[in-house]
Amino acid sequence: MTANGLLQIAIFCVIVVLITRPFGGYMTRVFAGERVFLSPVLRPVEVFFYRLAGVDEKDDQHWLRYGGAMLFFNLACFLLLYAMLRLQAHLPFNPQRLGNVDPLLAFNTAISFVTNTNWQNYGGETTLSYFVQMAGLTVHNFVSAATGIALAVAFIRGFSRASASGIGNFWVDLTRCSLYVLLPVSIVVGLFFVWQGMPQTLAAYVDATTLEGARQTIAVGPVASQEVIKILGTNGGGFFNANSAHPFENPNALTNLVEMVLIFAIGAALTNVFGRMVGQERQGWALFGAMGALFLAGALFAYHFEAAGNPNIAVLGVDQAQTALQPGGNMEGKDVRFGIVNSALFATVTTDASCGAINSWHDSFTPLGGLVPLVNMELGEIIFGGVGSGLYGMLLFAIVAVFIAGLMVGRTPEYVGKKIEGYDVKMTALAIIILPFSTLGFTALASALPAGVAAIGNPGPHGFSEILYAFSSTTGNNGSAFGGLSGNSPFYNITLGLAMALGRFGMIVPMLAVAGSLARKKRVAFSVGTFPTDGGLFVAILVAVIIIVGGLTYFPALSLGPIVEHFSMIRGTLY
Repeated sequence: MTANGLLQIAIFCVIVVLITRPFGGYMTRVFAGERVFLSPVLRPVEVFFYRLAGVDEKDDQHWLRYGGAMLFFNLACFLLLYAMLRLQAHLPFNPQRLGNVDPLLAFNTAISFVTNTNWQNYGGETTLSYFVQMAGLTVHNFVSAATGIALAVAFIRGFSRASASGIGNFWVDLTRCSLYVLLPVSIVVGLFFVWQGMPQTLAAYVDATTLEGARQTIAVGPVASQEVIKILGTNGGGFFNANSAHPFENPNALTNLVEMVLIFAIGAALTNVFGRMVGQERQGWALFGAMGALFLAGALFAYHFEAAGNPNIAVLGVDQAQTALQPGGNMEGKDVRFGIVNSALFATVTTDASCGAINSWHDSFTPLGGLVPLVNMELGEIIFGGVGSGLYGMLLFAIVAVFIAGLMVGRTPEYVGKKIEGYDVKMTALAIIILPFSTLGFTALASALPAGVAAIGNPGPHGFSEILYAFSSTTGNNGSAFGGLSGNSPFYNITLGLAMALGRFGMIVPMLAVAGSLARKKRVAFSVGTFPTDGGLFVAILVAVIIIVGGLTYFPALSLGPIVEHFSMIRGTLY
């Protein structure tokens, strides 16, 4: 590691800290229905949509109604996107005349974008038309992200309200998030991306003649408008197969920094929203501190092992030291524009959040460098996390932490003035257990069946890591791929699709049950016996609980993949 690399990580961290409080304050006012600077323009549009849909914005929904509306909306989105994919050849804006998408691939893709996963078993520029990219994928990038944020706000209301039967209105939260949060940022940053060199056109692909005289087709299209919401909404699905390693999706170091900041922006701001809505901003900063500590540990760990390089390559006489003329370290699978530090940092950021965008090939990371993205996803992507899902995932772990702290002192656990009782703990445990159940269950199935093993691209522990990464990514609604796994097969299109649905909705339903339970309770006054949850001790307990739960759950599987691969690498063993 170098001082320059550490400085770049520090600059990124400072920017995230600086935008958290103002963005959080803005989002708090939006979801409270208060006037913001965009209200004169957007309030009439918001009211029009309510009247058009017959929605009463003052209707406060019980958690069952809120969850039912969310599930119905997502089912309708899935069916609509599936129909677009299957009828692509008959829809407009298809200058390449691409055909209809295969039924199982369409099933996998529709679930992927509806669940905010954006796992792609296809190459975007060779499979999907402009119409499907815009009206299908980009639209679902907005609404799936808005769904996650709405759910987080509903969960916060469970803590902030007292003796209430409702947790908000899903249709209102969805509309306000889309209009006031996602759309304005996407328009402004989208124009910035166009300025930096991202294409935004409906013209056909461009045929060019290379210096050698060969013909090459250069794919273009409405890239910038999809890129910004894929990053801001932590969706991750790229217009191009190479994703953010493609120069049209990530032209330079400045866009690379902006993309990483956007990935964390909403997840970080929601911690401040939580603090404001419960009336104690320090509670939000405590969650931010826990997330930040885990993020820094992962980023520095990945950077260290990528900068150290591969000892087997050094044995061959290859110089991996950093000099003025070479970046050093493990540059395999990395873009020379970004180097070691920005590749390791991007990989950490994108898997801390449920984004899945990549600017380097995770399959080519060193074993322990690649361990970091795996662990980030397997912890539930609660380290800032996906838009909304990161916060409610972290709050579920906070409930577990105060429950354990309460057991240690023999006192009924409380969190921000709400008693945590047996029902809350049971639903919390169910929400947390769903993720390893899906990840490890499907991984075991794929490792045991010929259809699963036949798709791996490498033998030995690395091949196992490819399978484990795929189901960690889809269950965690991340969408990034380790690489090397041929996912476009009937077995993986079905199983990965089921993992996405289970990881998204299997966690949401018990989480909403907890929100409804907490909203009905009265607030408990703080006393000398109340365990403080806004200081360093709670942050340390919360981080410890997360690490212990993750370690106990996933360490055996990780030992079969990246850990044993690391020891094989340092021993010079071929596998």
